Amino acid sequence: MNPSKNGKIDPKELVKERYSFEDLIKLIRLLRSPEGCPWDREQTHASIRKNFIEETYEVLEAIDKEDLPLLREELGDVLLQVGLHVEMEAERGTMTFEDVITALCSKLVQRHPHVFGDVRGDSAAQALDNWEAIKMRTKGQQTYTESLRSVPAAFPALMRAQKLQSRAARAGFEWPDVSGAWDKLEEECTELKQALHGQDAQAAEHELGDALFALVSVARKLGVDAEEALTRAGERFTERFARMEELAADWDKPLHALSPEQQMELWDRAKRG
Repeated sequence: MNPSKNGKIDPKELVKERYSFEDLIKLIRLLRSPEGCPWDREQTHASIRKNFIEETYEVLEAIDKEDLPLLREELGDVLLQVGLHVEMEAERGTMTFEDVITALCSKLVQRHPHVFGDVRGDSAAQALDNWEAIKMRTKGQQTYTESLRSVPAAFPALMRAQKLQSRAARAGFEWPDVSGAWDKLEEECTELKQALHGQDAQAAEHELGDALFALVSVARKLGVDAEEALTRAGERFTERFARMEELAADWDKPLHALSPEQQMELWDRAKRG
């Protein structure tokens, strides 16, 4: 298992049935080495950035499907992404796996004072409040605005909108109930219609964004995750569309050959099940 005297890792030592975390580190180092894989060796943080996103969503899909073998596989793929990013910096002498693990464990201890200290955290809500307060303090955030600006712009838009609103709510800036959020949504939809009637593309984009943001506020007040709600709506749409196509086949016609009225008739039938 140990590297040879010249510092190289013997590939034969890494062909086995069971592996440890240390084996993973060695595998990644081997792949990134001159004796390893040309593709892995050429990658940078930026070049595999999208891979990380894709692998993360594949984990979510495995969770939604309640597919444990798939979850195990996809979690491994995410771990590979972590390993590659760390190894890139290890090659420069700027980071090690131990640094990453130490930073994580230190943060977990620091943000759980109700476990490792004497702060009360008898409920999940109280524990979350402790976490968020400590997070703001350790990140040097003095204002609520700084907390909002720390939400990554790379988040999916609905997810980011919901997180922005949640952080603003800590300052008391939110509707007391869903009716206020609904009224705001109707106001934004009215402004969107006005922009459309004015044939102002830039204004329409602006108002559409505001309407979507207001809709996320309605979702929050209902206790609904907007990102997940839209994901499930997309799945329902796909299933209903597939049913439409099946029904169209009974008429011996492809969907594109049907009139809009016929397509809507099939859509209604598919929606009714």
